[in-house]
Amino acid sequence: MTGANSPKQKQKPTIYVVDDDDGMRHALTVLMTTVGYHAVAFARPTDFLAQYDPNEPSCVVLDVRMPEMSGLEVQQQLNRAGSMLPVILVTGHGDIPMAVQAMKDGAFDFLQKPFRDQELLDRINGALKQDAEIRKSVERRADITRRAESLTPREREVMTLVVDGRANKVIAIDLGLSERTVEIHRSNVMEKMGARSVAHLVKMHLALNGE
Repeated sequence: MTGANSPKQKQKPTIYVVDDDDGMRHALTVLMTTVGYHAVAFARPTDFLAQYDPNEPSCVVLDVRMPEMSGLEVQQQLNRAGSMLPVILVTGHGDIPMAVQAMKDGAFDFLQKPFRDQELLDRINGALKQDAEIRKSVERRADITRRAESLTPREREVMTLVVDGRANKVIAIDLGLSERTVEIHRSNVMEKMGARSVAHLVKMHLALNGE
């Protein structure tokens, strides 16, 4: 029974709460749990950085001002690690310049204290949506890369020329092949890449090159 439920449990997003204030940390954890989120709380930023899982759908609610390490420093550490984790900052009035800087560094959003529960939940929903979109994009690119790696060197050459808009006859001349051989290579490329059309192949080629 546990094995059957494991995939579902793994897919459930995790909301990390990092705040050195015991009362605030407890209140946010209760709020997350009440609305059905899986909440994991940390009093110390270093504990969070050591234990969060970058591979699971998630976001982090991060207090800006903490004695051990500021929220801005935590975010900078996440950036250096190449983390895609969306960051929601919780700030006091005097921390707004820091929050603005964090936004420039890629934070998803920030909330100024005091805030309503619904405001935070709205931000979390938005952050999780962004996280899902980024993960889907990364997964799609990884899948395209795997498909491209299955092509032979000649098929890669043909794909590049097809994407460039060249006709089979022109490709045959460019590569010194018969037109029939080009047709076979082209068919193999479309099949291996899972391309529905040349336009679809162009899109995959652009994604493969990070465009």
